[in-house]
Amino acid sequence: MPLKRDYYEVLGIDRNATEEEIRRAFRKLAFKYHPDHNHEDKAGERFKEVNEAYEVLSDADKRSAYDRFGHGGAEALFGRGFEGFDFGGFGDIFDAFFGGAATATRQAPRRGADLRYGITITFEEAALGCEKEITISRIESCSLCQGVGCKPGSQPLQCPNCNGTGQVRRTQQSLFGRFTQTVTCPQCHGEGRIITEPCPRCRGTGKEKHKRDISVKIPAGVDNGSHIRLSGEGEGGTRGSSPGDLYITLSVKKHEFFTRYNDDILYELSINFVQAALGTEVEVPTLNGETKLKIPAGSQTGQAFRLKGQGIAHLHVGGHGDQLVTLFVVTPDKLTEKQRQLLRELGESLSPANMPNPKKWKGFSQRGL
Repeated sequence: MPLKRDYYEVLGIDRNATEEEIRRAFRKLAFKYHPDHNHEDKAGERFKEVNEAYEVLSDADKRSAYDRFGHGGAEALFGRGFEGFDFGGFGDIFDAFFGGAATATRQAPRRGADLRYGITITFEEAALGCEKEITISRIESCSLCQGVGCKPGSQPLQCPNCNGTGQVRRTQQSLFGRFTQTVTCPQCHGEGRIITEPCPRCRGTGKEKHKRDISVKIPAGVDNGSHIRLSGEGEGGTRGSSPGDLYITLSVKKHEFFTRYNDDILYELSINFVQAALGTEVEVPTLNGETKLKIPAGSQTGQAFRLKGQGIAHLHVGGHGDQLVTLFVVTPDKLTEKQRQLLRELGESLSPANMPNPKKWKGFSQRGL
């Protein structure tokens, strides 16, 4: 049998320690080695050792016997009171003593859970707005018992254990006296009522899953990753509380030739060099159909034209962005012999004065890169 340590040594106090000093030392060590706070292998043994030392030194008669006769004398006079010590029971007392116990309350109404759903829309639908029909599955109040949980025609009974409060008081005797805790009623689990005849559809839960068709209005101007909140379209709450919300996340498909930049639309228009040199009028696609655009003579690749109000709607504030049309002059790669001859004659007839001034190249250092 292992040799017991001196109780004063266990608590870290001297032999002349007062009752208050013994109490403070015990509280400090009990908190340090309690299994809920300390998961080391020997913490449980130290916790029992600290309690045993306090049990003896906090009692005037036992302390006197221990001081005179040591471990053997105290056990002979008072017995081995720590055999079979209720470790788990002391845990509850410990929590109450150190403020760890929580006051139980009857289960309050709880708002329903929020739901999330993803919708994919086209570029045009995001820019102009649209309406989509979706189908979701969600938890709602049982349609047979209306969320009560009882068989139709019956009613839940008041819990006899807690008298409908959902709480019970538990009193325990500890080393420091009697402690009372308020805990959740184990019979009704905090509901305050007991269902003796459960609803056959929801089996007493008061909830069931339904599929619902919901119309979602998507405003003009939304973008990829935008969210729409539909209030009250989430899962049902408990005890008459409000349902949660439904959050829609939008994913916008890429367009074949339009690119979005904020609320403007970028479009690249390809023309041949004859149209660029002589000027022309072309049909340009927009979100609202085709519109005419005049290309002035001598236009160059990279030149941009702005179509006012032909962009994407400003979300929630009214108005529209613009459409920016950027020219790209295409050089033909397949020519007939006659076309080649005409181009040669044209090239010979052109003088440097007819050509745009080339921009002088600036190195990276000159451009601040």
